[in-house]
Amino acid sequence: MNTVLKQLALSVVIFAAASVPAKANTYIETPTLAHKVAAGDLPPVGKRLPEFPSVVRLDQPGESYGKHGGRMRMLMSRAKDIRMMVVYGYARLVGYNKKFVIEPDILEKVDVEEGRIFTLHIRKGHKWSDGHPFTAEDFRFFWEDVALHKKLSKSGPNRIFKIDEKLPKFEVLNAQTVRYTWHAPNPFFLPALAKARPIFIYRPAHYLKQFHIGYVKKKKLKEMSKAASKRNWRSLFASKARLYRNTNPELPSLQPWYITNKMPAERFIFVRNTYFHRVDKKGRQLPYIDQVVVGIANKKLIPAKSGAGEADLQARNLFFNNYTFLKQGEKRNNFKVQLWSSAKGSQVALFPNLNAKDPAWRDLLRKADFRRALSLGIDRHEINQVIYFGLARESNNTILPESKLYKEFYSKKYATFDLKRANKLLDGLGLTERNSNNIRLMKDGRPLDIIVETAGEETEQTDVLELIQDSWRKIGVKLYSKPLQREVFRRRVITGSSIMSVWFGLENGVPSASSSPEELAPTRQLQLQWPKWGQYFNTSGKAGELPQLDVVKELAALNTEWRSSANSKRRAEIWHRMLALHAENVFSIGLIASVPQPVVVNGNLRNVPAKGIYNWDPGAHFGVHRPDTFWFDTSKKRK
Repeated sequence: MNTVLKQLALSVVIFAAASVPAKANTYIETPTLAHKVAAGDLPPVGKRLPEFPSVVRLDQPGESYGKHGGRMRMLMSRAKDIRMMVVYGYARLVGYNKKFVIEPDILEKVDVEEGRIFTLHIRKGHKWSDGHPFTAEDFRFFWEDVALHKKLSKSGPNRIFKIDEKLPKFEVLNAQTVRYTWHAPNPFFLPALAKARPIFIYRPAHYLKQFHIGYVKKKKLKEMSKAASKRNWRSLFASKARLYRNTNPELPSLQPWYITNKMPAERFIFVRNTYFHRVDKKGRQLPYIDQVVVGIANKKLIPAKSGAGEADLQARNLFFNNYTFLKQGEKRNNFKVQLWSSAKGSQVALFPNLNAKDPAWRDLLRKADFRRALSLGIDRHEINQVIYFGLARESNNTILPESKLYKEFYSKKYATFDLKRANKLLDGLGLTERNSNNIRLMKDGRPLDIIVETAGEETEQTDVLELIQDSWRKIGVKLYSKPLQREVFRRRVITGSSIMSVWFGLENGVPSASSSPEELAPTRQLQLQWPKWGQYFNTSGKAGELPQLDVVKELAALNTEWRSSANSKRRAEIWHRMLALHAENVFSIGLIASVPQPVVVNGNLRNVPAKGIYNWDPGAHFGVHRPDTFWFDTSKKRK
């Protein structure tokens, strides 16, 4: 999937984008901008584009070259979710194409030498949304004045910049070229730039310098901070500089649409970036659509509003159990409901907390046979039939058959419904005593009551837990579900107060050997099965706990070896070993994968795939399908 180091054996790997030189008479002006161009308030399209814009070809079945115009409506449940427009817009220095291969986007090309020297080539003439040039100065400003500034970045640059705790050498070669040089390969750099929530390694220097102590006198900054109700210049700068959050309408953007109004609001208007760097093969500057209007609605009402035709493109806050209802409104409200595929390793997975505070529970959860028994005691076929109409895949939390690394063993091991075997494993652990309700007793006499905590956001998870509750009673285990607010949910898992939680499975279910296997090793605090072990490696031992299980130590060592290996065969071997260890040890209990995602699409909206991949990372939900190419066919009456 991610082929960043596929050709690492070559001295130089060049990622180049499809480009054409700008010629004013070859481009078609956007109709809604013609009056501004005529009045001299906006340069003509040929002068707004880079010298070599990114050329988008729409030659695949179902795709068509569109026309400018229109307003696309979307719904979100919280005002802060407007950051998703940066996800959907998916303008990145480098990004995944529809085949999930990384290629240049904002950048014209990238040269990679030895997997450790990255030379980034900026498009000549590329401009921010306010018309100011986008150059190497924007990269220098970020690196020297933000990432390395001790007041703005107390812990230093993002960990993606650190290989063996060493930072790269940063160089400005000229106005259009910057270089990052590490002492060893950095296989995470380009994927981090292509993420749904990317690492932004640039900032609009011309705009942000007015809020920075390095460019403005302290007295003036103090006055500005006070006027903006900020504690100090650092808070002021941070509030102005967030490229991801969409909270500052004045912040120049490189996305296809940028926000025009501030919070609080119940409706947010995003307008086209008149300096956007993409064009179609016919000469029209993208995006096709003039505006995106994001309405804020109660999360529970979004399916009903979508079914009433109040959204032109909607998948967020829609779930498979909404599908039947949504289908009923198709003809009446001029929309289609399409079912896209999910690329998660599991739609729903249970996570035993191996770092639980309770010593008795911690000891039990760390026993592989206990986790295996719980997995064998789940009737995945029943879950699939009752909740997903048999359309999902019954599987462990692992990679999907679409990945070249897939083996059936990974998805089926301990994932078949086998009450006899589950009971035998529990008996073998000495859990033979039961109470009057036929629930097994732990060694300290407490009943084997497992409280599974949820973020309380989806009925889908609680519906699944109700079915597991029935089957687990047959092996002497009582399940209780406990919904919590997401922040409380995460805090309880991290502190070890939670013994088990439910969430999505692997984010990337279709990896290649060149994709990072870090999800399979303790690498982050938010890994629900081992938060303290993940925190230990994420902080280089400064916080958290060193893993106590040898098999988890092996996973950590394998992940470290993958990072430093340039041999594709060895990387594949590492992936297979890690996947096998997960299948054998059931660190998370996957239930159901490949659950279809309903996508509501206005009947007149074109270029939205009938079958697509709906995934956070890689994929950026709609992003990888390039919404800037979606367009409204006005030859039909739009409702």
